Amino acid sequence: MNAPFVVRPLKEGTEVDELLVAPSRERRRLQCYVALLIGDILSIILGCGVVGYLFAGKGGLAESLVHAQLILPIFLTVAFYNGSYSIVALLASWKGIFRATVAMVIAMVVVIFVQFLIQPGAGVSRAAFNGGGLVAMGIIAWSRLQLRSFVTWRCGPSVINELIIDDGGPQVNLRGAIRISAAAMGLRPDLNDPHSLDRLGLVLRNIDRVIVSCPAGRRANWAMMLKGANVDGEVLDDEVARLGAQGARVVGKHGLLLVSAGPLGLRDRAVKRLFDITFAGSAILALSPLLILVALAVKLQDGGPVFFMQRRMGRGNRFFNMYKFRSMTQALCDKDGNTSASKDDQRITKVGKFIRRTSIDELPQLFNVLLGDMSIVGPRPHATGSLAGDKLFWEVDLRYWQRHCLKPGLSGLAQVRGYRGATDHESDLINRLQSDLEYLEGWTIMRDIQIIVLTLRVLVHDRAF
Repeated sequence: MNAPFVVRPLKEGTEVDELLVAPSRERRRLQCYVALLIGDILSIILGCGVVGYLFAGKGGLAESLVHAQLILPIFLTVAFYNGSYSIVALLASWKGIFRATVAMVIAMVVVIFVQFLIQPGAGVSRAAFNGGGLVAMGIIAWSRLQLRSFVTWRCGPSVINELIIDDGGPQVNLRGAIRISAAAMGLRPDLNDPHSLDRLGLVLRNIDRVIVSCPAGRRANWAMMLKGANVDGEVLDDEVARLGAQGARVVGKHGLLLVSAGPLGLRDRAVKRLFDITFAGSAILALSPLLILVALAVKLQDGGPVFFMQRRMGRGNRFFNMYKFRSMTQALCDKDGNTSASKDDQRITKVGKFIRRTSIDELPQLFNVLLGDMSIVGPRPHATGSLAGDKLFWEVDLRYWQRHCLKPGLSGLAQVRGYRGATDHESDLINRLQSDLEYLEGWTIMRDIQIIVLTLRVLVHDRAF
């Protein structure tokens, strides 16, 4: 019932109904939205009512139901605004649950604030109110997860109809998408033929998004045809992928592709910097006895300098001086990093072996964090002469330079996944690079905290030499 109609090659004189390639999902999505809406309303009433009854019997039940009536209008207003009932909520249950939870929290805060303004001395059970709200959130999450099967039943594996029109361009594979041949369906990007436009319009009935794969010479005509088709339309252009474009805009008569952008906005940069300063400053104070002891041990080992300073590349492809406790003999220190340290490296001192094994040699980089050269979490900075196999890092993969759009870190996603130590093979670098690029794609402060916690498990590591 929910599967797309079988698409067959068409002949001259084909009936209009045979041009239909997919049933409409719009009404079915609406049914799913209504189901989510009813589920949320019942969850709030049930959660508040149950907790109120448990706290104060029938009297508490009546009061809690009043609270539910106050919460519901505000909750529904915010929920409709923040997309709790949207295609995104149908596609990803947890995103819908998160948005509904945010709406619930806002509604509770507003009710508390208004009630305080109107009746500041009212004898309202805070425990019952807060408990009812928390239980309601839990029931909302549970009900939305249960309704996942209802959404699948009504809409099938995908809640939208996505169509790929193959007109001789590169092969496109999208999960759940319907694929048709332009030649088989008699579709031509002919702007001078109203019948061609009508035929395309009939094919695109009930379609939510269409992608056309065609040669470069026909892209402009297909684009013009899609503009009047009342559907989200895209034309395949692999140049976008080659350039790594992130968006597009038109300035005057010129089309511009956005190929780079700062990964963090001003607010996120401020949050990350504040976190870095707070964490690094606190860590230096807490670890000051250890830092002093290690400095003395390094000095007494051979009388050389305590710190090893090496030029590394940081944010914006700019060099900075990175500090470490010196772990190699003074005469054999490799300032350019041309030779990676190995397990039985003769250059490493006895003290150096211990501080490298326990990652203590990295602690002076806390001062780099305070100076603003580094962050607590980010892609690890590498020496300019570092090799993966017999190639420089950027010779292995040019995406290597993308790592430098953020400040380098003391630890990163690659390190907590175990990708550290010598890069004897090109694959050693590729694994790190993939993790670093993944980190750049979606920064949050909670992810930084998670990486810091996971770092504690890999401070002592068999590849830390």
